[in-house]
Amino acid sequence: VKGLTGNVFPLVSGSRSSKTFKPKKNIPEGSHQYELLKHAEATLGSGNLRQAVMLPEGEDLNEWIAVNTVDFFNQINMLYGTITEFCTEASCPVMSAGPRYEYHWADGTNIKKPIKCSAPKYIDYLMTWVQDQLDDETLFPSKIGVPFPKNFMSVAKTILKRLFRVYAHIYHQHFDSVMRLQEEAHLNTSFKHFIFFVQEFNLIDRRELAPLQELIEKLGSKDR
Repeated sequence: VKGLTGNVFPLVSGSRSSKTFKPKKNIPEGSHQYELLKHAEATLGSGNLRQAVMLPEGEDLNEWIAVNTVDFFNQINMLYGTITEFCTEASCPVMSAGPRYEYHWADGTNIKKPIKCSAPKYIDYLMTWVQDQLDDETLFPSKIGVPFPKNFMSVAKTILKRLFRVYAHIYHQHFDSVMRLQEEAHLNTSFKHFIFFVQEFNLIDRRELAPLQELIEKLGSKDR
């Protein structure tokens, strides 16, 4: 699917804050992580997503998770960017994934007590927070030989858990807009890749995935 990796469209400015999400700085060409990203893109092209998410032989698990987490951030940044004009304070006064699931924001540092906020505000907080983690060289080292921190896996799990919520919001609240824009194949491929990846390495708790459980089962059954 074109645009699945790397291409990031500018976010449409509207009622949202004028601050747009800058994508993660590109993984430097010539680096080992860049080679891993190219490997991921090549295996994705084979069409077998279950195989594409597997840890390549001889590679470091943390590095593989880091490269893919950056890639998913870029994908979700782009997908949300296409529907941002429809996700407003008025249309989405709370951050929800259908009537049964509502999310309140807290990052544990600046905002310790969860706050109720609109979906565009929540997603702005979320994507800015993720970008800060990805840009932190002590958490996501880009230089060869610099070790990943002991808490890397727990940070990566939190990032992926939160990125899932953006997919959940888009599917539940904005799928009609996605259809009108003819983006559904792109969204479904990106989400399927994401789900197969987190399932392969057990990165998101099953209960966190509940808002899209039916879709996850449907995507999985098609692949058997």
